[in-house]
Amino acid sequence: MSDMVEVVIDSVRVSLMSSQRVVVLRQTDVERYLPIWVGPFEAESITVALQEVEISRPMTHDLLKNLFTLLNGKILRVEVVALKEDTYFGNIVAEADGKEINIDCRPSDAIAIALRAHVPILASQVVMDEAAIVPDRNMQDDEPPSEPAGMTPPGKEAALEEEKRLDVFEDFLKKLGKEKGDEEKPKS
Repeated sequence: MSDMVEVVIDSVRVSLMSSQRVVVLRQTDVERYLPIWVGPFEAESITVALQEVEISRPMTHDLLKNLFTLLNGKILRVEVVALKEDTYFGNIVAEADGKEINIDCRPSDAIAIALRAHVPILASQVVMDEAAIVPDRNMQDDEPPSEPAGMTPPGKEAALEEEKRLDVFEDFLKKLGKEKGDEEKPKS
């Protein structure tokens, strides 16, 4: 597990170019982001869990978490373990009958389950080195301030900082759309 880094969900976004969804994972100890294309249903499931929306009937990921609990299993963590031919591979690490088991899955499903089970999300260092995005500090430094120093209304400063920080993904999505045209995006 030493070749794994912990990540958290930074955001769930919709590509303006194709209406596809992207889950953006942020490494916890470094400003580095891993965008993973996901299906609309998985994106909705992740968003529902992030926002802690009460659903009258269990969704598929709730059902899976409930099955683990009913069968005396425990979800320990989820992992993004590989990227092959633009497809990410995931893994759910669980414990059942005192044994650690690995369950192959799509990262989008693993993330949705991790949110419900409140367990860590890890990504392979190799995947991060290959596919992660590091924002360019110079881009942010070149922008003039929109408000005079000390005059920014409360809360607006944080919103402006968040907008600047996420600009790198807008540029990434635009670039990706131009480079790949209508080709298929990486799947989870």
